[in-house]
Amino acid sequence: MAGGFKEFVLRGNVVDLAVGVVIGAAFGSVVTEFTKDLLTPLIAAVAGKPDFSAMHFEINGSKFLVGNFVNAIVAFLLVAIAVYYFVVVPVNALMARVKKEPPPPDPTTKKCPQCLSEIPIGAKRCAFCTSQLV
Repeated sequence: MAGGFKEFVLRGNVVDLAVGVVIGAAFGSVVTEFTKDLLTPLIAAVAGKPDFSAMHFEINGSKFLVGNFVNAIVAFLLVAIAVYYFVVVPVNALMARVKKEPPPPDPTTKKCPQCLSEIPIGAKRCAFCTSQLV
């Protein structure tokens, strides 16, 4: 049982997936910090607010942190844009370049020189006009 688990864990796909998840989490935290520390203040400077995370409203004493939600949306959009332009587009271009067109299938019919009808490639006589084929 332990040998099967070891084989499963050391299989290439599982290791690749684990590395991808770790790198994705690290990339997500970098984008979140970029959004919170650089992009949000830049947008807030244009909009006149000091920081999105400070934006909130209250209803009956309950505090709704709208700014943190805006930061999360901006972070998600940045991650999605980065993944699309830095992963999806290059991989699609590479796959299009590598992908080869399948060769055309071998012909199974030919035209009769007398009546121009389609006949099997190995025929010695035309089924339509009964002419002898060379």
